Amino acid sequence: MKERLVDGAYAAGWAGLRHLPEPVARGLFNLIADIAWRREGKGVRQLEANLARVHPDADAARLRELSRAGMRSYLRYWMESFRLPTWSLDRIAAAMPVKGLEPLHEAMAAGRGAILALPHMGNWDLAGAWIASAGGYPFTTVAERLKPESLFDRFVAYREGLGMEVLALTGSDISVVGTLARRLREGKLVCLVGDRDLSEQGVPVDFFGEQTRMPAGPAALAVRTGAALFPVTLWYDGPVMHAEVHPEVAPPTGDDKSEQAAAMTQAMADVWAEGIREHSVDWHMLQKLWLSDLTPRGPQQ
Repeated sequence: MKERLVDGAYAAGWAGLRHLPEPVARGLFNLIADIAWRREGKGVRQLEANLARVHPDADAARLRELSRAGMRSYLRYWMESFRLPTWSLDRIAAAMPVKGLEPLHEAMAAGRGAILALPHMGNWDLAGAWIASAGGYPFTTVAERLKPESLFDRFVAYREGLGMEVLALTGSDISVVGTLARRLREGKLVCLVGDRDLSEQGVPVDFFGEQTRMPAGPAALAVRTGAALFPVTLWYDGPVMHAEVHPEVAPPTGDDKSEQAAAMTQAMADVWAEGIREHSVDWHMLQKLWLSDLTPRGPQQ
């Protein structure tokens, strides 16, 4: 029953909210954000705990201020995502100034293929729509399989409508890693969100002075295929969302591919940390991330 209600809520969002005047939609989602913030539910409390790692000198009042702005940024992401299918290509192009594109163009022109790896910042769907249209690079990405299946299908259809090829992370006969590697060897683009490990088998990294795990996929694919790996950060600034494609993270010297991938993942984490520290309210991490917060799973029965 709960899954059907969630699916129905998303369906209503895509069907109805896109038709509201934008000031009305923005005001509505700010109101929803403020209500959630005042209730201090689990997600808001975890957001503040995460922000405390980013800003260790912030007092309780400052963390509350940051978390309120963070919730407004997070709900802005959802408001834009519900309305994004109605945006014109011109509006998408104007909505996201991008810095640092030239090395990406060079890698793609050379036929190397490239990986854009980003944290949960800003609106990654808008970034995807921009790179597939204004950027001129349709790309392949991976999506976590959601429940119910109808909700997952809605997200896939939504993202494919923005110009993405979407692979399900689990529950498919298709090899996700093999398909991504094939696309890269064909000289194509792959985009992956890489700051949160869902497998419990990620690469250990130091992030804001504490240990966590991040997915090995982006770096491992770069090592395996020779594709260029670029960390990306996103942040809001008034009516636009800025993006920066940071310099390529190249494999260090050595023959151990797993060690190379681990070093590259740490290098990406360091780049993301700088971007998150500067634009922390646009980092939408409402889940547990650091190992000290995670509860180990018991043995499987």
